[in-house]
Formats: sequence, structure tokens, C-alpha cells
Amino acid sequence: MAQIATVRALNIDIKVPTGLFINNEFVPSLDSSEVIQVINPFNEEVLCSVVAASPKDVDAAVAAARKAFQTTWGKNVTGWERARLMNKLADLIERDAQELAVLESLNNGKPVRVARDFDIGDSIQCLRYYAGWADKIAGQTLEVDNKTKFAFTKVEAIGVAGQIIPWNYPINMWSWKVAPALAVGCTIVMKPSELTPLTALKLSELVKEAGFPAGVVNTIPSLGAVGGAALASHNDVDKVAFTGSTITGRKIMAAAAASNLKKVSLELGGKSPHLIFESCDLDQAANWAALGICYNSGKWISCQDCTAGSRVYVQDSIHDKFVELLVSKVKELYIGDGLDEKSAGGPVVNKTQYDRVWGYIESGKSEGAKVVLGGTKRSTKGFFVDPTIFTDVRPDMKIVKEEIFGPVLAVGRFKTEEEAIALANDTTYGLGAGLHSNDANQCMRVSSALEAGTVWINQYNLLSNNVPFGGKKQSGIGRELGSYALEEYTSVKAVHWNFGEKLDWPF
Repeated sequence: MAQIATVRALNIDIKVPTGLFINNEFVPSLDSSEVIQVINPFNEEVLCSVVAASPKDVDAAVAAARKAFQTTWGKNVTGWERARLMNKLADLIERDAQELAVLESLNNGKPVRVARDFDIGDSIQCLRYYAGWADKIAGQTLEVDNKTKFAFTKVEAIGVAGQIIPWNYPINMWSWKVAPALAVGCTIVMKPSELTPLTALKLSELVKEAGFPAGVVNTIPSLGAVGGAALASHNDVDKVAFTGSTITGRKIMAAAAASNLKKVSLELGGKSPHLIFESCDLDQAANWAALGICYNSGKWISCQDCTAGSRVYVQDSIHDKFVELLVSKVKELYIGDGLDEKSAGGPVVNKTQYDRVWGYIESGKSEGAKVVLGGTKRSTKGFFVDPTIFTDVRPDMKIVKEEIFGPVLAVGRFKTEEEAIALANDTTYGLGAGLHSNDANQCMRVSSALEAGTVWINQYNLLSNNVPFGGKKQSGIGRELGSYALEEYTSVKAVHWNFGEKLDWPF
């Protein structure tokens, strides 16, 4: 089951699988004729349609994953073999990086060069990083009584993992979820976003080509209220991992609790603060603040990013100079067709997101914030939102309190370090935070005081596959990346071994 996506601008055709990927085959739905129309956000045209999974299809995918876990994966294959297959998959993604990047750009809107050089490059590295862990999953030997008994622990794959990924990083989030799960021996039922299913389906082709046994990775495009809900409440799914909104995260957690109390990890929303102190390198701080609000779906527009530094607070003494510098930096970015190699940014993902972001921009204006850049709609086709920067903001404004998921920045002021910390922590979220200062003592004090799972000092929004990532407060539960992500897909079994104690009876 496939369709051909013709890319006229590049004079190429891309074969796109459009069925459900279950047991290493692309198949139609068992009981539904529903399809998902996949839209190109640059020109608002339909790219193709893919099969939309029903609850019965989710059952079939979970059954395939369970069978593979019990027979050809899980405890039935060595860490060496898991690593070999993961590295083979990384090789294939590297081989097809350009085609995957074009497909990502068509479906998501981000520039090809960003998808290829950043998202896909990082995903290849992520797979190889976790392939390195596959034969190093180790337990402990524990002293109980040296004369008669000891205990040891085994770290075991938790089983079938349901994984639900968002539309802002379709390939990157796929790798973040898939890599640690495969490394420890879990099998997977993947639900990509209904807005951006194409690269997950294309990657499924490569999973089969790499030689993974049938049922190890299954891909079920579907509406969140269907596929996501079915995975979260499924009694034969052992763990669910979700990246997306806090509202949906709550529903998934409730469904997991109401069904079989499956393990849950959630990477949710954010309203991340970015503090600019007077001792900083002003030019560098402006560069990083621009990246913080303009990263994704381009290099760097349109800030469809959970860790977006969407609240910048600047010390009074440098506020005006910093804002002037920041505006000049953001103006340098070219935003256009993602297929154009010179594009620094593309459109937001769809009409719903476009309307949502513009609603926040209008809210900022009506609540009295001052627009110093942007704030005007384009007259051309496509879901473009040019970077918009507000100053003169108050803590009670919607643009300061709520996650926007678009290139809208609120810039505020502070006088003292204590005031900066209070403003930064005045949020229900706790995903990321940043600060710029050349005072080492201040860097230590402030980074310790910020309530966030990740804090950047004199940089922003860069992650490494060997460093854990996750949130505090309403930004989530659990960690991705680094060795900590392995814990999300494993359980620890304790084994008590008695080799010398005799039990008298009756005791």
C-alpha cells in the first residue's frame, strides 16, 4: 500500500507507504475505511492519504508486538544482536537521509537542510548511542549472608511499549522513543501524529529492511482520540510513552491507571524562562535568545518546541540595548519554502495551529503588550507566522502564562537576581530554563534555584543524546535520552538465592 508524492520543485518522486505497518507488512484496516488526509503546510495542498487505525487495528498491532516479545525479541535475542540491527537501521537512515528530509519538509514544513542535518543527523546518533547500550544492561549482586545466601537483580525489558509522538519533531521523537526501547528488548506499537505520519511509515520500511523480526516495531497512524486512547487503556500494553500537551498527558495517565496500571512516561508542555543578566556577553545572549524562540520548524523558525524560551527576562540596565539587538538578529532570518536550501524557517504545521498562534498574538496586543517585531499576517498562501516579539509584558498576560507553540516571544524586565528567579519560576511548567551571565557564582546560584528539568547556561535549546531530558511540575514524568531513558523501558527483578540456610519446621 503506497502512493507517490511528486516533488515538482526538486523534480523527484517519493514512494510513500500509506497502510498500517503490522508484523512487517503494510496492511489495510481490519474494519474501517477511514483515512487521514496529509497536508503540506507550505501550500495547504493534500500530499496523500493514509489508513487510519481503528481500535481493532490497535489490538492487532499489540498482539503482534506481544508475540514478537515472547518469541523473537525480548529475552530471545542477545544484546549483541539488538545492537547489530539498530546500527544497521542507523546506516539505512543515513543512506536515505535526503529523501527522509524532503518528506519531513513536505509534511511538517521545516526546511530540508534542518531536517537532514539536525533532526535526522541527531536521530542516527541516537540509534547508535543506544545500540552501544544494548549489551551493557546489567544488574547487581547483593550481599545478604555470605555463609548461606545472596541476592542478585536482573534488569528486564518491560514488554510491549505503546509510543505516541508529536508533529513537531516526527523523526527525532521517533528515534528518542524507539532507540532505548529496542536496546533493552521491548517491542513497540508506534502512533505518530495524525498530522505528520509519513516519515514514521517510511522509517517502518527501513525497520523491515534492516532485518528486525516481524512485530518488533509496528506503526499505526490514527487520530489521537482513537489510537492514542486505545494504547493508553490497553490491558496488554506494559508501558506508554507520550510527548505532547499537558491536557492529553493527564488523559493518558488516567487511562493507564484505570486499565492495568502500566508504566507511564510523559514529556509535556513548557513555558520556559530565559534570564539575561547584565554581566553577560550581550551579542551571544541575543543569538541564543533568538534561537530559543525561533527554533523548529526551521533553523530556526517557528518555535514549535516544548522548550521554547518564550519568556525572556532582561536586567533593567541592559534591557533596551538587548531588545534592539535581539530584533536585529531575528530580522536576519529568511522564512520560506522548506525545499529551498537557503530557508531558515518554514510554516507552522496546520491551519489549527496557525489560528491558535494568531489568537495569542491578538491577545498580546489587546492586553497591552507592545509589538516590536512582527504581528502582521502574510497575504500569501501557507501557514506562515513570522516571528513576533512583545515587550512591556505583565505576568498575568496570556502570552506570558500559556504555551503558544509558535514564534511569539514575551520580553520582560527585572532589577535583582531574586526578582529574576521569582519571575522564572512563576509557572505551572518546568521543562527548560536558561540564563546568561559571566558571573560564575551567579550561574551556580541561579541554575540551582530554577525549577526546570533542564537548565542551559550561556546557551539554549541544545541537547545531547547522552544527557537526560525531561520536566518538573506539569511538564512531565520520567526522562528521555541518556542512560536514564533505559529505566523507562525496564523493570528490576530481585532474585534471592539460598544455598545454605535450612528451615526448621514448625518454625
